[in-house]
Amino acid sequence: MFEENDYFTGPPLTDESIRLAETELGYRLPDSYKSLLRQRNGGVPTRRCIRTTFRTSWAPDHFRIDAILGLGGAWGLDSVPGGSAYMIEEWGYPAIGLVICTTPSAGHDTVMLDYRSCGPEGEPAVAYIDEGSPPQVIAANFSEFLDLLEPCTAFRDDA
Repeated sequence: MFEENDYFTGPPLTDESIRLAETELGYRLPDSYKSLLRQRNGGVPTRRCIRTTFRTSWAPDHFRIDAILGLGGAWGLDSVPGGSAYMIEEWGYPAIGLVICTTPSAGHDTVMLDYRSCGPEGEPAVAYIDEGSPPQVIAANFSEFLDLLEPCTAFRDDA
């Protein structure tokens, strides 16, 4: 699932650290997300592109992520500064949930857990956020999001 390097990887997680992060963030994290973070607390995935039916700031038919964010450490979505709340404020992302990925655009687009339909305790969808466009739901849940990731070599203009 992840490359061997430790870039974007946070400290090992415990049930208590997850509980504290959820309390601080104000959202229950999806079980599939917590399961992934227990295996490795964030990092650079080996498959980084997602096919779309709409144009993105990255390409006409897909976008790319650089990392899936974990919890704690310098790159955690709960980190201060630099976490999800900071990115939402800094880049003007919609207040629909939590930023969970970084992208090559360095802020012009991102991927978020989208709690609009389920509330902070529900099972969020996953949305692609592109500057100046409404959020685009790309997966019904985080598990489906992981299944949609493809090697970027599948796309002609992306390596």
